[in-house]
Amino acid sequence: IEKSATYEDIKAVIKEAANGELKGILSYTEDEIVSTDLIGDNNSSIFDAKA
Repeated sequence: IEKSATYEDIKAVIKEAANGELKGILSYTEDEIVSTDLIGDNNSSIFDAKA
């Protein structure tokens, strides 16, 4: 790692990827969710920003 990153920086990069090149593979959410909310989600990975 060449420079430090804030959690906000990390979230922004992940959100951009989820809406771009990784759409359909990576999902990003800032919603209040529980595990049952993810049933039926077809993405391989879900980034829960509030977890």
